Amino acid sequence: MRVAALADIHGNLPALEAVLREVERESPDLIVFGGDVVSGPMPSETLALLMGMQRARFVRGNADRGVVDAFDGKPKAEMPGPFAEWCAKQITSEQRDFLASFETTVTMDDVDEVGRVLFCHGSPRSDIEIMTAETSIDRMHLFMTGLDVDLVVCGHTHMQFDREVDSIRVINAGSVGMPYGTPGAYWTLLGPGVRPRRTDYDRAAAASRLRAVGAPEAEEFVRDNVLEVPSVEEAMDFMRRAEAKQTRPVT
Repeated sequence: MRVAALADIHGNLPALEAVLREVERESPDLIVFGGDVVSGPMPSETLALLMGMQRARFVRGNADRGVVDAFDGKPKAEMPGPFAEWCAKQITSEQRDFLASFETTVTMDDVDEVGRVLFCHGSPRSDIEIMTAETSIDRMHLFMTGLDVDLVVCGHTHMQFDREVDSIRVINAGSVGMPYGTPGAYWTLLGPGVRPRRTDYDRAAAASRLRAVGAPEAEEFVRDNVLEVPSVEEAMDFMRRAEAKQTRPVT
């Protein structure tokens, strides 16, 4: 079994299309999408593409949940993702139901030279919990407690990493649509072994397409996530502060 892991598309359809062209050349047995597919400038168009895909499974991200809640008129979810309320107005009821059908986690057996793999968004127990290359080993132990897998693949923090927690290897697949560090579209191919990938694409042309849809924050999205991206240190500073809030004792 060979699996392509794609996460955090965030409505960046041009980046997704570029990655899928590379994925098609690799001919994996399955594509697992690790959440946050829709919250960005082209939500309906991105969902239309994903809904037509064969051999795909979908993990729910916090932003996917946030768009569904916004569509349903519920109070704003914790960490709903960018564009949530605007995206909810762009999608159809059928697309809303597709988003709502995403799984909490996906587990696959017998991935070539990897073994048993669990796919999640934030952590195996929550779509908002943060895992990075710097997350304390004690906290990582909590996230991995009770798992009978060889590999955990997450998203949410938009940066590829690779680390060991006891006997479990933990990686981030990378972000297709909102990367940090160097512009491009990041994903991971599993089988044989673990192979992080980066796909380049025509980012100037992508910027024009993303601006043209008229999303209220499209220009900011293009500037900060397509043409340029936050540095690793800028991203890690944000993640450290967000993780500190999650680990702060409740009083």
